[in-house]
Amino acid sequence: MDRRVNAHIRLMQTVIVATNNADQRCYSGVLAMHSAQKQLVEPPALNRDASSPVAGLSATAAALKLAADGPNELPGNAPTSNLLLLRQVLTEPMFLMLLAAGSIYFALGDRTEALLLLGFVVLVIALTWLEQHKTQRTLESLRDLSAPRALVIRDQQTLRIAARDLVCGDIIILREGDRIAADATLLSGQLAVNESLLTGEAMPVQKMTRQQHQDASVPAAAVAGAAADVAADVSTLFASTVVVSGLGQAVVHATAGATAVGQIGKDLAKSQIQPSALQTASGQLVRRLGVLALLIALCQVLLAWGWDQQPLLPSLLSGIALAMAILPEEIPVILTVFLAMGAWRLAQQKVLTRRVAAVESLGAVSVLAVDKTGTLTLNQMQVAALAIPTGQDSAEQFSPADAKSLPEAFHSLTEFAMLATPGDPFDPMEQAIQQFSDRWLAGTEHVRDGRQPEREYPLSADILAMTKVFAGNTPRQYVLAAKGAPEAIADLCHLTPAQCGQIQTQVHAMAQRGWRVLGVARGLWQQANGRDSGWPDSQHQFDFSFCGLVALADPPRPEVPAAIAECRQAGIRLLMLTGDHADTARAIAAQIGLSERPEVLTGVDLAALDDTALSARLHKTDICARLQPSDKLRLVTLLQQQGEVVAMTGDGVNDAPALKAADIGIAMGQRGTDVAREAAALVLLDDSFSRIVSAIRRGRRIYDNIGKATQFTFAVHMPIIALALVPALLHWPAFLLPVHIVLLELIINPACSIIFEAEPGATDLMQRPPRDLHTSPFSLHQLGQGLLQGAGIAVILLCMYGWLLARHGAGVRSSSLIVLMLLLSVFLLILANRDRARPALSGLFSQNRWVMRLALIMILLLGLLMWLRPLGAVMGTMAPAGADFMVAAVGIVLMLLWLELLRRTSAVAPAKPVV
Repeated sequence: MDRRVNAHIRLMQTVIVATNNADQRCYSGVLAMHSAQKQLVEPPALNRDASSPVAGLSATAAALKLAADGPNELPGNAPTSNLLLLRQVLTEPMFLMLLAAGSIYFALGDRTEALLLLGFVVLVIALTWLEQHKTQRTLESLRDLSAPRALVIRDQQTLRIAARDLVCGDIIILREGDRIAADATLLSGQLAVNESLLTGEAMPVQKMTRQQHQDASVPAAAVAGAAADVAADVSTLFASTVVVSGLGQAVVHATAGATAVGQIGKDLAKSQIQPSALQTASGQLVRRLGVLALLIALCQVLLAWGWDQQPLLPSLLSGIALAMAILPEEIPVILTVFLAMGAWRLAQQKVLTRRVAAVESLGAVSVLAVDKTGTLTLNQMQVAALAIPTGQDSAEQFSPADAKSLPEAFHSLTEFAMLATPGDPFDPMEQAIQQFSDRWLAGTEHVRDGRQPEREYPLSADILAMTKVFAGNTPRQYVLAAKGAPEAIADLCHLTPAQCGQIQTQVHAMAQRGWRVLGVARGLWQQANGRDSGWPDSQHQFDFSFCGLVALADPPRPEVPAAIAECRQAGIRLLMLTGDHADTARAIAAQIGLSERPEVLTGVDLAALDDTALSARLHKTDICARLQPSDKLRLVTLLQQQGEVVAMTGDGVNDAPALKAADIGIAMGQRGTDVAREAAALVLLDDSFSRIVSAIRRGRRIYDNIGKATQFTFAVHMPIIALALVPALLHWPAFLLPVHIVLLELIINPACSIIFEAEPGATDLMQRPPRDLHTSPFSLHQLGQGLLQGAGIAVILLCMYGWLLARHGAGVRSSSLIVLMLLLSVFLLILANRDRARPALSGLFSQNRWVMRLALIMILLLGLLMWLRPLGAVMGTMAPAGADFMVAAVGIVLMLLWLELLRRTSAVAPAKPVV
């Protein structure tokens, strides 16, 4: 690996220093790409009441506890050791054959050859181990970047830290979508937690503080969804479970193996790096070719020893040389290095790869299903307008753009929109409502800061609205605040058809401007028989009155139109999946150039269509609005059944099934939940749509380069196999020995893992249609060009060897010239496979600086082989005579003509942009 790659990998493994106070104490183990990527999610401001223990641990105390108790990791997280990596390298078939060849040289008494061969073996082993070591560390760094994180309070500051740095006594902040990183006790707030990982029950468990539990007088054993041994204390939170809803603070009381998960031996914290489909296929191919190579080599040994009456040890050497020539041991290295480095390069572009297998699928994406908010737009919501009914067939509107004060008529709408919003909002839309209320209601009696709801009714698939219930001014009286989809709010208010029509007209006018529109309602509820009488089961059982509409604007990202145009050129279909109003989605789609087709599929439409009808509608639709998470899963599944390769974005807990089902799930790093990130294959660190397009471009480039390196590998092995096998069959003097093949490996391996990996993408990379996901660089169709290249060069070299034998006889002069030409043919094949659209020599000067470096290395190597006599004596080479240079020049010209002939006959017209 080059110095640049080493520097980048060291950068990925840098420990980020958290500066909490003046002494700038260090928190160990927090990995990140750079300071801008310290946190996947910025810590939100936290509303704290006076009774909450908000100071948390000090940095010093946390560091001492971490040193004493160890990191918050379950057993099995240790990285692969250097010794294990070395063992894996030494047990490769290629190295076992090299060691056997070195032993045979010693048995023959050729100590110089044996020492040189073993020296080469040590060098190749060292280079291979270094490659695997760096690749392993790159993958581990990527895994650490995607590891769970926790929001803690230390020194009275909220910090996002790696979950492994949590210690007992830490105060953690939990909210919807978080995966709990350690066993903890709830101190404030209320949570609904999915504990199915421990109990097998899918129903969320309600968690409350011990004081709340005592006030509610609910026996712990009655808490729904928990097994008896787990639900003994409703304030206890367990590591690896997921917060479904709510917001709270908790104190950590157990970490690592002391947690409930650790005690039952579940190694859930470790993120295993699974081999990709290409890696699995390449492993099978190499194993089969390895068996074939051993069988053919054994036959050659038996023929040479039994038929030609050659000594056994030289026969074994020629057999080992043939087996090494046949075995393409570079293939696993190519895939491991290319995919790992591809994931690392994606991380440079703020796209975190959680599963390396996704890198190879990126180039096959044919449908990109994206959310609107935060991906196509800036996710910087602002209240654009308010509308209240006037009692006639019209509405009064307020725009904050040029206003200096908020009219009194809009105070109630703003107040109840604020009451229906969490005190510590995470959603940008709710943050915008909070900021608007703080600004325009300041100094009025409508400000109700710090009020805690008595009960909440969350958004559901049946009712696209949420309601918060607050204590009123008199006993058993409660104030209701609801907000949600305008049609859902109108339904809760039991409005007349005429009133609903008026509201829909207003919503339509606002949505046509690309605004997201929410309805707001208020109400009063009188509890007849006190608190113990129970709460209504549904929001529909309350009486609401309609307050008005809140319109929010979220402008499109400026880079999105160009990225969408690039997707269209690449033959990638874009599908907007959003929960917004159809008119809002259509307006944004028109602004960014996603679609001008008027048809929009809504969640209601999906429910009314069977799969056949929905599949037909999908062909004519680019926008799906008012969707539930289950709708997204259904759409992804249908698209895959149609043969599409689907990449989908998501951020919520309920998006996880669809993200998991998609060929490539893409989670939002800033606004996404932990559950969404764990279900996804990729994480966008800045939530930008253009990053997805860059990732697809990178995926296509990686697949192209894998194909080039694979084709080169099979091409370069053809003349090696021919020169090892044919002379034995024709009873020519054998000259290609294991020491020569090791020398070739010193060139072939770096060419595969460095030169082709660093090859820039083709100019038409994003003007081709997506490749079939089931295509493979190991198919005969893909390898045909390389096999023909190598076969032609093999014929040229064999013909020249036969001519040299006839002219000069067997000896160093003939074999030396063929060895030198074989080395040059390796370099020509590198040039020919780098860019198949241009002649081989035209690629000598290119953006890939490694090509020129390899050329200089080749010149140096050839010089040493020809004029360094001790090395030449061992390798069987010598300085060519004057006439030999002419012979070599003729051979090189013939090789170039053959490569150019193949290039021209196999050339195809570049793919036309798909519109």
